[in-house]
Amino acid sequence: MNFKINLPVKTPKLLKRLYSGYVWDKFSNAATEKTLYITFDDGPIPEVTPWVLDTLEEYNAEATFFCIGDNIYKNPEVFKRLLDSPHSIGNHTHNHLKGWKTNFEKYITNFEKTEALIAHYREPQKLFRPPYGKITRHQAKAIKKKGYAIVMYDVIACDWDKEKSGKTCLNYVIKHAQPGSIIVFHDSLKAESNMKYALPKVLKHFTEAGYSFKKL
Repeated sequence: MNFKINLPVKTPKLLKRLYSGYVWDKFSNAATEKTLYITFDDGPIPEVTPWVLDTLEEYNAEATFFCIGDNIYKNPEVFKRLLDSPHSIGNHTHNHLKGWKTNFEKYITNFEKTEALIAHYREPQKLFRPPYGKITRHQAKAIKKKGYAIVMYDVIACDWDKEKSGKTCLNYVIKHAQPGSIIVFHDSLKAESNMKYALPKVLKHFTEAGYSFKKL
């Protein structure tokens, strides 16, 4: 996953309104409770995903994993452990395709390949996150027609960015997360160092502040 793009750490309200058919947050569900929704993109891989599962278990935290189909195929034992966990599993395409640069047929076929792979293990949970947050309206319409929610994010940790430190990623989440926020981390090699620094501290900080962590 080699890319360099300046994503906003906190998704602007205007963007959420322009693409209101996507799931950006759970603010309406969190009016009276302090709940956060942590998500992980790009796994499962043996070098990182098991550590994430152990860390979440330590804090009794639920999360949602948007899995790349090719990683499921290559790492079935890691995926089986994920299946045995209390977390949700979503589709992140088979080869981490960028929707804006991929034709419709190829993109949907790639999505369906991962859908079929997950279905081999259990009924898919109908959650989809487009890699890079890039998807055309035509692609999104077809995926939503299959009953999937297109899940974006409210806060992104930017843990993949080698120009940022783990402390910076931690501060992004602590500063911008609020009840109902959907937060993005990555269980990938590129994000490993920053994510391993920030995730336990995020869990500790918000747990001590009375928050719970739920899956989508």
